[in-house]
Amino acid sequence: MTAPNSEQLQRVEDERLMGLALAEAAVAAAADEVPVGAVIVYNGKVIASAHNQREQLSDPTAHAEMIAITQAASAQNSWRLEDCTLVVTLEPCPMCAGAIVQARIPRVVYGAEDPKAGAVRSLYNILEDSRLNHRVEVVPGILAEKCGRLLTDFFQQKRLSAKSILPNHER
Repeated sequence: MTAPNSEQLQRVEDERLMGLALAEAAVAAAADEVPVGAVIVYNGKVIASAHNQREQLSDPTAHAEMIAITQAASAQNSWRLEDCTLVVTLEPCPMCAGAIVQARIPRVVYGAEDPKAGAVRSLYNILEDSRLNHRVEVVPGILAEKCGRLLTDFFQQKRLSAKSILPNHER
């Protein structure tokens, strides 16, 4: 049996980190927030972990990625996160992709694609756009099924809850 190569080892690490991001997403779901979680790693150490908090903070910018980037910048005492990796359960939106570029994060790992708002591969390709001054290595689809299932289950439950409070004639 051969030893795992560096790509295989990196995949195992990406999956481990996605597990941490999924735990953050579960915290969001428990708080009735859209279940998205993110972690940022520097030299193999998690320096930031966050989940969506838009409802809790009444802040449209309180996406998991944005909060994690702020935490990581504070931990690094710098807005430049040049040696970091961002791991997030859902493909970043245009706002978050812009923040990733501005923070100079060189690597992003994400789980589920976002066909309605994804700005990494689905609708836009901000992170690899050659017109910008920074490009990012993108690793899509890590634990995508688990990440997507968490979101699907959350929104199905929301729809069921909404139906249960409607009068019978509106169902």
